Formats: sequence, structure tokens, C-alpha cells
Amino acid sequence: MASQKTSITTFEPERVIQPIYTGGDIALDSEGRILATCLGEEAILTDLNTGQALTRIEGSFEDGRTILAPTLLRTLKPHSTPVITIAVDSTGTLLATGSADGIIKVWDIRGGFVTHILRGHSGVISALHFFEAGTNPEPEREKPLKQKKKRRKDSDLEQDGMEDVVHGDLATSRFRLASGGEDGKIRIWNLAKRKSIATLDSHVSVVRGLGYSPTFNILVSASRDRTAIVWDAQTWDIRRVIPIQEVVEAVGFVGDSALIYTGGDSGRLRIWDTQTGRKAAEEHATEKEEDEIIRILHNPAMNRFLSVHSDQSLLLHSSSSLSQTSASDAPSELHLLRRISGTHDEIIDLAYVTPDRSLLALATNLEDIRIVSLAAGDSDESLGTNGSYFGADVALLQGHQDIIICLDVDSSGYWLATGAKDNTARLWKIDHARNTYEHYATFTGHAESIGAISFAQQPSASNSSTQAPLDHPPTFLITGSQDKTVKQWKIAGPRSKPSAQPPSRAVYTRKAHDKDINAISVNHNNTLFASASQDRTIKIWSVEEGEVQGILRGHRRGVWSVKFAPKDTPPISGDSTGPTSSRRGVVLTGSGDKTVKIWSLTDYSCLRTLEGHTNSVLKVLWMPHPSSSSEDSTAASKRPVQIASAGGDGLVKIWDANTGEVACTLDNHTDRIWALTVDPATNTLVSGGGDSVVTFWKNTTSNTIAATAAASTARVEQEQQLMNYMHAGNYREAIVLALTLNHPARLLSLFQGVVDKSPPEEGSLSGLKAVDEVLMNLSDEQLLELLRRLRDWNTNARTAVVAQRILNVVVRSYPPGRLAGLRGRGWKEVVDGLKAYTERHYRRMAELVDESYLVEYTLREMEEVSLVDGEGALGEAVMV
Repeated sequence: MASQKTSITTFEPERVIQPIYTGGDIALDSEGRILATCLGEEAILTDLNTGQALTRIEGSFEDGRTILAPTLLRTLKPHSTPVITIAVDSTGTLLATGSADGIIKVWDIRGGFVTHILRGHSGVISALHFFEAGTNPEPEREKPLKQKKKRRKDSDLEQDGMEDVVHGDLATSRFRLASGGEDGKIRIWNLAKRKSIATLDSHVSVVRGLGYSPTFNILVSASRDRTAIVWDAQTWDIRRVIPIQEVVEAVGFVGDSALIYTGGDSGRLRIWDTQTGRKAAEEHATEKEEDEIIRILHNPAMNRFLSVHSDQSLLLHSSSSLSQTSASDAPSELHLLRRISGTHDEIIDLAYVTPDRSLLALATNLEDIRIVSLAAGDSDESLGTNGSYFGADVALLQGHQDIIICLDVDSSGYWLATGAKDNTARLWKIDHARNTYEHYATFTGHAESIGAISFAQQPSASNSSTQAPLDHPPTFLITGSQDKTVKQWKIAGPRSKPSAQPPSRAVYTRKAHDKDINAISVNHNNTLFASASQDRTIKIWSVEEGEVQGILRGHRRGVWSVKFAPKDTPPISGDSTGPTSSRRGVVLTGSGDKTVKIWSLTDYSCLRTLEGHTNSVLKVLWMPHPSSSSEDSTAASKRPVQIASAGGDGLVKIWDANTGEVACTLDNHTDRIWALTVDPATNTLVSGGGDSVVTFWKNTTSNTIAATAAASTARVEQEQQLMNYMHAGNYREAIVLALTLNHPARLLSLFQGVVDKSPPEEGSLSGLKAVDEVLMNLSDEQLLELLRRLRDWNTNARTAVVAQRILNVVVRSYPPGRLAGLRGRGWKEVVDGLKAYTERHYRRMAELVDESYLVEYTLREMEEVSLVDGEGALGEAVMV
């Protein structure tokens, strides 16, 4: 029993890092704090300062912590083809929608009806923008006669059934809508007159953005033809053409100034002066070019730009440097304040970094490593630079040229190693206290992708390595590749010059396997390492010489993961043998054959095979086991050795290594789980998978044990109280408590005693008025539970009398509406069961009544015979 209480049996998802944006449009509130994004077919509202999802629209928020409660007010189906772009005017009363069929519709948001139907574009509507024109009248450009006739015909159709705008209203007469299409044309629509007043035809490609400045009365348009054009909103003539030198996807004015911002396929935010046409500012260039910008939001009040990139990342920049820019200055630099990952894509590997494990490194099917914060920070600064909240992006490690497949962290938490498809491994130095995350060394030599990597598990014996691990990297690194070789790399010491990269060289290279190498693990004392391969074998190597010490065979498919047992792991019993010696230790493996195996390093035999996954086992690890020095040695010895495995079935399983039984199964992913790690201090499991979700599993065993013990104690007390009620004849409390405890036998005994009471109380339906009162005041749950018991009792002829008596009380005590309200909770099955057996009982009673007539007739005939016989005997006696 003690062993059962100390074993880890329950985990619950404590926190989750999940996607907030997977493509589409985004929006910010006026304060720049709440971000609205598209996630598949849902819209998510997120607090940018805390990273907390406030609510989901058109979906269910799975963790139940919805802060906002949106209400669907109206659903519109504006077009017969897909809606490509939308725009809302500054008053929030008009909505414009542009579709793929070239039609624009303007809606009254509050009324939910169409106010304008605008036709004129020949293709997809790609940009819309509301603005309010100046007070001076605008000249209408003359159109050819044929076009005038067509426009007159369209105008007649559009104005059919619509009210005319009161032209005397100056405010509404200045409402304009600018639209751009894939035909490269821009049309200016007068919403009061319901017609196009200008057609701007200078772009030669798709118009991707529009903006208007009321201060300078100019309109700016940007296109994929690599230009931005500034138009005079009075005459609709071109004031300036600005060559952007990139495919432009977003444009707009910077507040009330003459500056505009642009973003496109270069992935860099740029600021341009419309008066001079020169570049005023641009984003700082990095070694690796960002993915193209598809959208830019500007918050003038907070001096912030939010750029959306094609890789679903959001970058927050400060525009405060623009106020110090003069016409003669060189372009200033836009500072990057924060990076927000809309989604982490498919999470291939992850690991805790820093000694306090306050950061998490993610390999996310990209060329970069993302470092995210695990702190529970908060901030009241709207759209600020706070990045301390849980799940916030802290840093981006850039350097690899292809997708990163594997990573490992050393025992200190300061050093991170990564292996990628660019055939190189890199070493990174993580100094979170100084906010520096730098590349330390590159290891080049493999001919194909590096799929496995592992550090030395024990620092060198020198005092400097243990006392100052930040200045002394691990002594060696082992990598495995698709080129079927393993390499041991000697890591050079501290750099002699800050800019110099320490030389890296392979100590040895060994042809290890016949197929790809998927995993490598080094044992606790740095004497052995294991390599797992798609050739279905695991090889044990000596670290010093690089020679094979043993081969583990038994898996029927490729081996995806291998882990040495930690130091001081207790002996593990095999399937048919006694405990194995822990002198050389044991190895844990997970394979594509859906099994987990535990191997002995004494004779390289399989101790135990664990089966339970329904798909490939992709990751295995040993759960932290308390050592004799950390707690009482007796308690440590009684606590079982446990392991965790993650599979392609999207499940994490916790196993008892000695019995091979599953302690618990954790389910919070919808796709395969590639990554799994554990915090040895808190036993918190972290899993990441193909669904872009990172789940933190909290060990709730102690809470579960305490809750189970408290519930058991409370139940014992309640059962004793029930016995006391029954003994004292307190039927009211006894019946309610028996229903609560779900004791059908005792409940039947109570009702049997009431029904058999003789004589019954006058005016009582059941036999006791107190019982009638209890049955009349049951809750819906108690009433449904009682009906289920009556259904069960009604199936037995010996208990059917009690069931029918109590059922009679229930039917007479509750109105039909109350009983009908129990639908949807198994009510139909209960009614069907009661009906079937009640009809059977009545048929049996009818048959008994029919048979009673025969008995009555027989008895009457027997009485007549006995009377005749009696009279004859009397006559004989008289004659004598």
C-alpha cells in the first residue's frame, strides 16, 4: 500500500502553449492590447501583455478559462464567391466587402443590410479603404459614352429599392471608398452619389494596399509592381511615384505625417517620405532574411508597428526613432521590440534551458531555434515590450541553413547543441541573465543530415568547469547522421578573442549502422553511449575508444529513441528473471513496432517489453527517481521506477518499469508527439507534437491521493450515518443519504419496510407521510436515480410490488412537465424499461384473475357436492 501511495499515477495539463495565428487577417483594438487573429476556421482574441487567450469565436475554448463571452449578433452572406478583403469605416457603422467576382458591397453594420452594391472591377478585389474627402469639390473624370451608358444601367439597378442620401448632409456627402483590384486599377467611389468618381490606372500589377492622409489630402497605393504611388485627392493626379524595389503587400500612413510604411517580400519594414520620395527608416537587417510581410498594423498612439509575416510570426517595432529623423539624415533604424510566434508549426524536439529551467528551447520544423519564456509574468503596458509572460518569445537562434532535427542541453543548462539537415551541428551559449544568446561553435563533417546529438552528461573534474559552467562548455559532443556514422567532437575551451570561433574537430568517426541514426544517449559517467537506428538495432559504444561494446536486437522496426538509466536507478526485474544488477545499468528504447523495451547492459538482453501504444513510439525517458540522499532510504526504495513514452498515437504513457503496467495515459494532443522532456525538480512533463501544441503536465498524484483518502473517509462516515438512520427509523434522512451514496440494496430495504408497515398511515401513498414528503422534494438527479432503481426492481417479481408502490407515489407527486424535463439524461431508457415490465406484471395479474374464476367455480361446485352428500347421509340416518 505504501508503494502504491508513493507511485506517480496522475498528471493533469497545467499549462499549454498553443497556436494563435495560422494565416489570414489580424486586427488590434484601439488600445493596442487585444489582438484578434485567425486560427483555422476560428477567431481568437489574445491579450498581448499576458499571452492569455481571452476567447474563441466559432469554437470551444478547451481549457474552460474563457474571459470574454462573445455573442453572435448577425451572420451575413454577402457574396456568391469568396470574400477576399474587408474594411470598416472610422465611425464603425459601415462595412465594405470585396469578393473574387469583382463586386463590392457596403453594409450597415447595425442594421445588417446592404447600402451599396458597387461594380466596375474586372477581377478580384484586393484592397479597400474608407476615407472622408476634403471640403472642396472633386472634379469627375469624363468617361467614354459607352462606359457612361453601362454605368447608368448599373446605377439604375443598384439604386432600385434604396433610399437616396440626403445631399444636404455635408458629412455623409464626403464619404469615399477606395478599392483596388488585381487588374491594377483603383476606383474612388462617392458613397453619397453611389457612383465611381475616378479611376486611377497606373499600376501594372495587383493593388495590395491603400491609405489616405486627411492632413495632406493625398491617397497612397502600393502594388506588386514594386511601386507606391501618391495621388492628389483633389484632382486625382499623380504627385509622386516611389520605387520600393520589392513586391509590396502592405502600405499605410504613419499617423498624421507625410510618412508611409511598406512591407513586402524582403520581410523588412520600411518608412518612406511622400514629400521627397526617399527612405526615412527601415528595420535592422539580420543575417537571415525574414519571411515576406503580408500585413502591417500601425498604432499611432503607442508608436508601434506590428508586421505579420508569411511564417505566421508577428514582429513588434517601435516608431519612436521617426520623430528625430530630418530630411538630411540617413535612414534611421526601426528597433525590434518583440517577436510573437503565431504558431510553432510541427514541434520536433524541445528541452529546458538555463539552470532554473525558466526557458524552453523549441525545434519547430524551421531553420531557427525558438527560446520561449516559462515565467508567469504580467504587465499593464499596452502593446509594450514585456516578454516575461508564459509562452513569450525570448530569443531566436539563427544560423542553420536548413530544418533543425534534434537538440540537446548540458547538465548546467547554459549550453545547447543542435543538429540540422544542413549537415552541421552548432553549439549555443545561453546566458539569460545578460540576455545574450550567441553561437559558440559549428561542427562540420557529416555528409548528410544530423538526426541525433548528445552532450557529455558529466562536467569535467576541474573546479572551473563546475563552478563557472557558463565559461566552460561540455568536454565533448556526439552526433549521429543519415550518413550512418557517429562522430565524437572535442569542444574547445573559452575563446581567446571575443570574435574568434573555437576550432572544432572530430576525435573519431565510426560507421555505426546500415540505416539512418535516430537517437544518441550518453550514460551518466561519460563512459558509454548508445546509438539507435532505423536498422532496428541499438549499439553500445565506449566513449573513449569509439568501439562497440554490445548490440541490442529485438525490435521489429526502426528504433526512434534511446535513453540510459540515470545514476542510482534501483534494480529492475525482468519478465522471467529476478532483479538485474545495476552495476552497468540499463537502457530504455522506443521503436516503430509500437513497443518500449528495457535492456540490461550486463548481458545485453531484453528485460521487459512494454506494449500499449497503437502507433510508433517516438520518444522515451526515465522519470526522476528520488535518491537515498534526497529522502528517506526506505521510502526511496519503495517508490517504483517509472518511465514515460510518447507515440505517434498522440498519447503519453507513464509505465511501471518493474511490472510493465501503465500507470496513466495522458491525452491532450491531436497529432503525433515528437518531443518529450521532464523537469527533475518538479516532475513536470513537457510534450510537443505535430499539432503545434506544447503541453505541461503537472504531477497531481499527491492531490489525487489526498482527495481519494478524504472521499473514502467521508464515505465511511456517511455509511455509518446511514446505518444510524435506518436503525432509528429516520426514513427521511435515510432515503436521501442512500440515494446520494448509491446504495440500492439498503434503499430497497428502506422502501420494503415502509410498504410492509401495518397499518399504513392514513392519507399516505407509500405507507408513511414522511416518505411521501421526501419523494415529493427530490432534485432532478435524485429523481432520475430513483427511477433507475425502480426500473431495476421492477424486473423482479419479488421486488415489483415495492417498485410499483413507489412509482405510484412518484407519478402522483410530480406534474408531467417535471418528468418530461428529465429527457436527455437516460430518461427514455428508464421509461421503456418501466413500461415493458409493468405491462408484463399487469398481464400476469390479469391471468391470475382469470384463473381465480376457475378456482372459485371449483370451490363452489365442491361445496354443492358436499351438501348433497351431507343430505343423503342424514336421510339414511333417519331411516335407521
